[in-house]
Amino acid sequence: MESLNLPVFEYKVKEVNGKPHIFDIIRRKFVSLTPEEWVRQHFIHLLINQYGYPKSLFAIETGMRYHTLAKRTDIMILSKDSLPFLLVECKAPFIPVTENTFAQISRYNFTLQPTYLAVTNGMNHYCFKAQDGAIKFLDDFPVYREWN
Repeated sequence: MESLNLPVFEYKVKEVNGKPHIFDIIRRKFVSLTPEEWVRQHFIHLLINQYGYPKSLFAIETGMRYHTLAKRTDIMILSKDSLPFLLVECKAPFIPVTENTFAQISRYNFTLQPTYLAVTNGMNHYCFKAQDGAIKFLDDFPVYREWN
């Protein structure tokens, strides 16, 4: 897998039916190692190791509904009250973060209404807060100990 603009972490990879799988420390199982999963795993470790988020607050690939469509969130961090706090949309490194990416996470915002939203393709990362119909981009991601 290619190098990302994210800190490296210690990971376990194994072959299952001739395809690589990576161990997900949140779901506690090996999952198919796709380019998007590579980004997701890096970002999970970033949020835990650098920003102090406890594993117990993570929800990975959680199902949700947007109107009549079934969707899945990539990474959702829950507050202590089990409300969506940070929602992260992950893309493969070769997929640019565009207006369409922001539109996709905005649809999730409409349904879940997290405090913060983020998008990453492993190379570029954006965090923002949607409030009163406006988007405020942040310089960094919220640190767990500052909001818990």
